[in-house]
Amino acid sequence: MPDFDDLLGANQEYAAGFTQSGLDGVARRGIAVVTCMDSRIDPLGMLGLAPGDAKILRNPGGRVDHLTLEALVLAVHLLGVTRVVIAPHTNCAVASSTEAELRSRIEESAGMDASWQSIHVVRDQLDSLADDVQKVRTHPLVPTSVAVGGFIYDVHTGRLERQF
Repeated sequence: MPDFDDLLGANQEYAAGFTQSGLDGVARRGIAVVTCMDSRIDPLGMLGLAPGDAKILRNPGGRVDHLTLEALVLAVHLLGVTRVVIAPHTNCAVASSTEAELRSRIEESAGMDASWQSIHVVRDQLDSLADDVQKVRTHPLVPTSVAVGGFIYDVHTGRLERQF
């Protein structure tokens, strides 16, 4: 099946020079990053980090949902995380479109009804970010010693601006 041949070839080259076999899964710099799945975002690069330094959690819109909270609890108690960066970004599709608009685009692409598919949009990015920061800060299994910051990443400049 040739559909992944390019990726497997690239992986062969990557594996030939692989130097990270000694990493243990603990976030060496104590950081967890919650951000969007957008391919314009390089979570490690934007913070000057390297593989092994941080836990990276990605989803549409960079939101803190129940699965993200579960991952953060695990990261804080088992994987050395002491700082949480929540960083949605500018020009995000789920923050600049309505649910109806996104659903319509999906239906057009799929050629079928998608009314049954959940699509979570962000109506106000700053309000949602404030809510997400608060969710983490007040979670009973996230100690108050864990620093939690809310930022917006600008996909045009690469800059991260602290909001909360």
